[in-house]
Amino acid sequence: MATLLCITIAAILTVLQQYSFISLPAEALMAVRWAGISVLLLYGLQKRTLTTWILISMVVGAEIGYDFPTFATNLNVLSKVFLKLIKTIIAPLIFATLVVGIAGHSNLKQVGSMGWKAIVYFEIVTTLALFIGLAAINLSKAGEGIDSSVIAQGQEEITAPVKQSAADIILHVFPENIAKSIVEGQVLQIVVFSVLFAIGLAMVNEKKRKPMLDFCESLSETMFKFTNIIMYFAPIGVGAAIAYTVGHMGFGILLNLFQLLATLYVALLAFVLLVLLPVALIARIPIRRFLKAVSGPVSIAFATTSSEAALPRAMEEMEKLGVPRRIVAFVMPTGYSFNLDGTTLYLALASVFVAQAAGIPLSWEQQLVMVFTLMLTSKGVAGVPRASLVILLGTVASFNLPVWPVFAILGIDELMDMARTSINVTGNCLATAVVARWEGEFDLQPETGLVETTVPELVQDQPEEDRTPELV
Repeated sequence: MATLLCITIAAILTVLQQYSFISLPAEALMAVRWAGISVLLLYGLQKRTLTTWILISMVVGAEIGYDFPTFATNLNVLSKVFLKLIKTIIAPLIFATLVVGIAGHSNLKQVGSMGWKAIVYFEIVTTLALFIGLAAINLSKAGEGIDSSVIAQGQEEITAPVKQSAADIILHVFPENIAKSIVEGQVLQIVVFSVLFAIGLAMVNEKKRKPMLDFCESLSETMFKFTNIIMYFAPIGVGAAIAYTVGHMGFGILLNLFQLLATLYVALLAFVLLVLLPVALIARIPIRRFLKAVSGPVSIAFATTSSEAALPRAMEEMEKLGVPRRIVAFVMPTGYSFNLDGTTLYLALASVFVAQAAGIPLSWEQQLVMVFTLMLTSKGVAGVPRASLVILLGTVASFNLPVWPVFAILGIDELMDMARTSINVTGNCLATAVVARWEGEFDLQPETGLVETTVPELVQDQPEEDRTPELV
């Protein structure tokens, strides 16, 4: 409370001074602001969480950019260091997660029609989420109005994407040399190679597939840890980027960020009302019972900003709702790779925001290509901390867009992550119920809570004591 009070007082006095309602010495106002930041730093030392320090670094960076714009220019090198470290993650992360996500589920034949129904449902719903995000940001235009005319020496040049014919776009999708694609940061080409590689791996017999699959699983886990290490540098990189941005463009960009935040929440609400609710009604899912079942997992996801933290509770609640365990055990984990509704909507929205902030108009054709890229690159990274940042930076680089708006977005990423993670969990819970209804196995027994618990063929031959861990 003391921290919020100090920051609020400093902000109010600065705004009043800005609009000539009061007249105080500039040195006095600066002292008040830095006093508030000092209290904020003490709060950060007590909390000692990465999220807290990212938010604090945004405040400190904005103040440095406002009070010492010349010095803020020199901090730009720190944000570039962070950017370079992030870029090293993109190729191995996308390759490993896509290969594991596709080849790791090569037993789709054994689970029969449930597999393709789940995948079709995932792709349709996430594509709708992308288009809703695209429509929302084009309507709100949250990124427009930022003065990007002054670019510091050494900052990435702002150049519009080269206009391409349909033939150029098609040819650009397919890699001729995967090493070249990695060096040039061609995310879509890396995705195409990874998907084809995963399909080929899935066609190999189990004995020869397992070593490569184990390698990719190990690589993906390593990249998760690699991301964690780099994220310890995030407060410095974000603070430096915000300092540079505010030093050259003023506090106006912060207003655009709050517009972006409001746009995301409205877009997610629209997605729930226009997509998830009609799907639930068409599939004849009991709405009240479903909302009661997902309230616990969604609360966990909102508070922790982690879909993984809500997974065990979500699976348990879906079984209680009437979804057979074998469907829950397959659809829910698969959905965590292929059905990230909130994240895909956010990525579409944030990518166009970057172009708007840079003053680069994107045609509908270019935006559709970007959506197609995001539809592929967003798969399989649910367990990566700040995965959206990695995917967003990769997509931005592929379309020759500047990266400074991404650092600005990271300052409010925690507030955005709460909402999109909640929608991710809600969408995956609904997917299990829809697939169960589609399979004709949704069991409506609210009094007893009994559900079908048919043991999948994959584990029927195992000893009784080994079955539960496999299913969980």
